[in-house]
Amino acid sequence: MNSTVVKVVKSGVRFNAFDSKGQKYTSQITTGARKKAYANNMALEQRVNKAGKTYWWAVPMSMYEATESNAMDTPQHKGEVEIPSGHQDVVDFIQKSYGLKPKGLVMNSLKWKYLIRSAVRGKNIMMTGPAGCGKTLAAKSLINGLDRPNFYFNLGATQDPRATLIGNVHFDKSKGTYFSESLFVKAIQTPNAVILMDELTRAHPDAWNILMTVLDQGQRYLRLDEADGQATIKVAEGVCFVATANIGNEYTATRQLDKALMDRFVVIEMDTLSDEEEHGLLCYLYPTVDSDMLNNVAKIAFMTRSESMTENPRISSGVSTRTSVEIAGLLFDGFTLEESADITIYPQYDADGGVDSERTFVKQIVQKFIDDGSSDDLV
Repeated sequence: MNSTVVKVVKSGVRFNAFDSKGQKYTSQITTGARKKAYANNMALEQRVNKAGKTYWWAVPMSMYEATESNAMDTPQHKGEVEIPSGHQDVVDFIQKSYGLKPKGLVMNSLKWKYLIRSAVRGKNIMMTGPAGCGKTLAAKSLINGLDRPNFYFNLGATQDPRATLIGNVHFDKSKGTYFSESLFVKAIQTPNAVILMDELTRAHPDAWNILMTVLDQGQRYLRLDEADGQATIKVAEGVCFVATANIGNEYTATRQLDKALMDRFVVIEMDTLSDEEEHGLLCYLYPTVDSDMLNNVAKIAFMTRSESMTENPRISSGVSTRTSVEIAGLLFDGFTLEESADITIYPQYDADGGVDSERTFVKQIVQKFIDDGSSDDLV
């Protein structure tokens, strides 16, 4: 049986994977594997382990070249997925769009189709949900699925909103004083671009004020206050803004979003995964790690989340999916579950209070799975 061998092609900031017939496999392969293969000029071969799970293995580029037809050159990919213009065609595209979702993203069909529909219709999208639940991954999956030009801005890490979103005034001996536009100005002038604004709730209020007219469907412009003549930049056709936000009192350094700003977005809330969904995700990402061990990781995470949502919780928050994936990676690299929990889980919980502390309670949960793999009720 012939195996599938793909070549990684860099397109802008994306690393896409195609077989010799031009079929795209990007969503089936982790970003890290694609980047590493591209950097080492290696191809990737799809393989199946003893448990029947598929995974991708780096192989010499000659294996990919051997699959190429003599009559076909390496495909030249234009990049962008063609979006139909007729209403019924758009409806059909949205309804069939679940195939664009990567397997590594756990998101139900309804919310994925709503995400695609919002992007196709040029809506401003806000992804909400607990930390580590996959908000940014969902936004990046949308970008990769539609294969559009994309720009990333971490507004939570921005110290100077005006410099990031508008630009800076500089002085040069030969030029004198001159204005330098920001990357954001270029981004909003790129037709059909998807602009990801991460950590919007951590942004300075000045950033929100600047974005008001940019996100308003009736205005869609950015005024360059520092530029000569205060030029006005119109947002290009088809540009879609996607923001991520952590909303809730448990998130420090976040700000309550202005109601007027919130009204400029459609909101898509990411769901917390069940233990079965989390187990499936971990098995997909790390197919060579023992399935029962990954199931224990998923159950530990699920039990902590369930406890944190009770009426009188003994812990303030649950283990995130991001932490579960990190633990699975440690197991893959030879760490034990006990060592992985000590590194990744326990530091997240307060040790004050001794035997009554959050950390002690979480250690009791983990210890049950280390001892015998069971999840007997804790006393």
